[in-house]
Amino acid sequence: MPETRTSVCALDCPDTCSVLVDIDTSGRAVRLRGNPKHPITRGFLCAKVTKYLDREYHPDRLLYPQRRIGQKGDGRFERVSWDTALDEIAERLSAIATNYGPEAVLPYSYAGTMGLLNGSGMDRRFFHRLGASRLDRTICSAAGSAALMASQGVRLGAPPEQFAQSKLIIAWGANILGTNVHLWPWIVEARRNGAKFYVIDPIRNRTGKLADRHYAINPGSDLALALGMAHVILRDGLHDPLYLAHHSNGFEEFQCLAAEYSPEKVARWTGIPAAGIEALAREYATTQPAAIRVNYGVQRSERGGSAVRAISALPVLTGAWRYAGGGMQLSTSGAFDINRAALERADLQLRSPLAREARLINMAQLGYTLAEVNDPPVKALVVYNSNPAAIAPHQTSVLAGLRREDLFTVVLEQFQTDTADYADFVLPVTTFLEHTDLYLAYGHYYFQLATPALPAPGETKSNVEIFRALARRMGFEEDCFNDTEEDMIRSLLDADSPYLRNITLEKLQAEGSVRLNLGPDGEPFLPFAQGGFKTASGKFEFGSETLKYTAPAESRWGDAELARRYPLELVSAKNDDSMNSTFGNRPDVDAQTAVLLIHPQDAAARQILDGMLVRAHNGRGKCYFEARVSTNVQPGVVRAHSVRWNKSSIAKLGINQLTSERLTDIGGGPTFYSCLVEVLPVTEPQQGHSQPVMSRTGHSDTPATNRHPLS
Repeated sequence: MPETRTSVCALDCPDTCSVLVDIDTSGRAVRLRGNPKHPITRGFLCAKVTKYLDREYHPDRLLYPQRRIGQKGDGRFERVSWDTALDEIAERLSAIATNYGPEAVLPYSYAGTMGLLNGSGMDRRFFHRLGASRLDRTICSAAGSAALMASQGVRLGAPPEQFAQSKLIIAWGANILGTNVHLWPWIVEARRNGAKFYVIDPIRNRTGKLADRHYAINPGSDLALALGMAHVILRDGLHDPLYLAHHSNGFEEFQCLAAEYSPEKVARWTGIPAAGIEALAREYATTQPAAIRVNYGVQRSERGGSAVRAISALPVLTGAWRYAGGGMQLSTSGAFDINRAALERADLQLRSPLAREARLINMAQLGYTLAEVNDPPVKALVVYNSNPAAIAPHQTSVLAGLRREDLFTVVLEQFQTDTADYADFVLPVTTFLEHTDLYLAYGHYYFQLATPALPAPGETKSNVEIFRALARRMGFEEDCFNDTEEDMIRSLLDADSPYLRNITLEKLQAEGSVRLNLGPDGEPFLPFAQGGFKTASGKFEFGSETLKYTAPAESRWGDAELARRYPLELVSAKNDDSMNSTFGNRPDVDAQTAVLLIHPQDAAARQILDGMLVRAHNGRGKCYFEARVSTNVQPGVVRAHSVRWNKSSIAKLGINQLTSERLTDIGGGPTFYSCLVEVLPVTEPQQGHSQPVMSRTGHSDTPATNRHPLS
C-alpha cells in the first residue's frame, strides 16, 4: 500500500528540513514534501530538494565500485567487486603508510552530507587510527566560526522563530530566499506587523529585490561598514551603557577605534553614501527589537573574520540581545554540544604508528599541499562528501596535483564528478534517503534522526559501512570499528550539556525531531540577554586590536597594480537552485552556472552584449561564460553563479581557475570573494591570454620561493 516515511535533508543548509517521502505500491518514492509538523520546515521544501528524487533515480547514479583504466581525468573505469576494491585500497594505503609514514595519507571531505555519522563519524575514527594527516575543514565557515568563538565564546544566535517579533531585520550577506528560505515566513510575518527589512549585499539577488532597502556594498568592505555604524551609534550616544558595562570587555578600546571610522571615510570603501550609513546606524540603534541575519558570504574575503566580529559587536552596543526578536544569527550549532570525542575518537592517533597528533592540512590550500608539501609528501588522497576538482580555490594547481601518477586517489561518490574522473577507485555511496544518520542544525535548535526511507540501490554503501570495512582490512582491532549506527548515536549523545539533557536515542526514535533544552517551556530563548558569553572573561570580547580595516589586496582599493590589470571584482556567490557543485549534472543548474552578470556600464566599455560569450581571466587562469548585462550588479563587480562542473564548462575550465589560495585573517578560510578579474568578449574560446601571472596568493610580484606556508 502507499505510505509516507520521514527523513531529514542532509544538504549544507541552515534549515535542516524534516522531509516526508511518499512511497507508491511498488516501493518507489514518488514525491518529497516538507513535514508540516516540524516547527521550522512547516510543510514546504526548497526548490533544490523538491527535485531530489531526480537525483535519487537518475540513470547516471553510481551503483558499483569502479577502478580506473584510462588516464587520470579521462573518467574511464571498469567495474570491480567490493572485495577487490577494498582489498586493493587497503593494500595501497598500508604500503604508503609504511613507506612514507601515515601522514602521507590525506582525507578530504566537507559537507556533502551534514549527517554526523556519515560526515564525521567512522571516517574520523579510521583516519585517526591510521595516523593520517588531519584535514582543517575551512572551506565554508571557518572565519565566521572563529570570529564567534573569539567574541562570544560559543556559536549561538537568535532562534529563527523570534524574527517574527523583530521591528527591524538586516540580512547582511544573507540571500535568505536562496540559502535559508525557511527563515523567510517569519520575516514576512514581521513585515506584516510593521517591521522593516534591509539587505546589505554586493549583489541585488532575489532577497535584495524584495527588501525595503538594498545597500549595494563593495565586496570585502563589510568590516568598514560595521565600524562606520558603530561610529555613529557611539558618537550619538545611542548605545546601551549598562549592558556594555556588565557584559562586555574591551569597550573603551573599541570606542577609540570606531571614532576613526566616520561615515564619510567609510563611504569611500563601501560605496554606500555617508548619509545612508548615518541613517542605517541610527535606525538600527533606535529600533528594538532589531535582528541581524549575517551569513557566511561576509567572511569570504581577506578581512572576513574581523568583519563578522565587528558585526557581532553591534547588538552588544545597542543591547539588542535583551529582546526576543533582537540580536544576531550566524550559527546555532554551538548549542548541539555533542560528545565529539566519543564520536570521532581523536585519541586513536596515539595508537597509530605516529603515536601523536598528526599534522594539520588546510583544505583551502589543496593545490599547494599536493605540489609542495614534502615532509612527507601526500601520496594518497581519500575524497568523500566533497568535489575539490570543482570547488577548491586555485583550480589549476589542484588539477595538476590530482593528475599526479604517484598520487593514489579514492573517491566516494554518487555521481561521476570532476574529482571522480581523477580517481584510481570510485566507490558508490548512498544518499541521505538510504541510510541512518543524526542531524544537528546551524539555523535552528532541533535535533533530528533519520532512518532509511528507501533501499540502497545497486551495491551502494554508506560512508559508515565503507570505513568500517576498510578498518577491518587494515587490521584495526579496536571495538569502536564494530559500532553500529545506534552505538555511535548513543556515544555522541552522552554529553555533559544542559542543552542535551534527557535527549536520548529512544526519544529521537519516537519523535524524530526534538528541540534542545533551551529553558522553560513558553519562555523565549535569549542566549545573551543576561550576558552569559562563553569566553574566558564571561563577557563579549570586542577585540578591537584585530579590527582595523584594510582593503583586500584583490579589490578596487587594494593592490593598485592588480586593480589596473584586472579591474573587476568577482563574486562567485551561491546559486539559488543548487548546492555548491552537488547538482552540477542537472541541465537547469548547468545553464544557471554558465552565466556571468556584468553591469551595463562595464559591458559597454568592453563592447559586451547580452548573451555574448565572454572570457573572465586573471593571472591564475581563465574561464568562459554567457554574459548577462544586468543592473543586479554594481559597476566594477561581476557575479558568477557557483559552482559549475568543469567537464560541462568550455575548455573544461571552472570558476575556481580564478580564485586564490590566500586565506582569511582568522580561521584560515578561503577568500573566494576577494578576486580581481578582467572580462572580455571572445570568439575563439580555446585561445589563451598573455597577462601578468599572479602567484597562488594573488600578488603578481611574489617570487615562487616566497609562497606562503600552510596555515
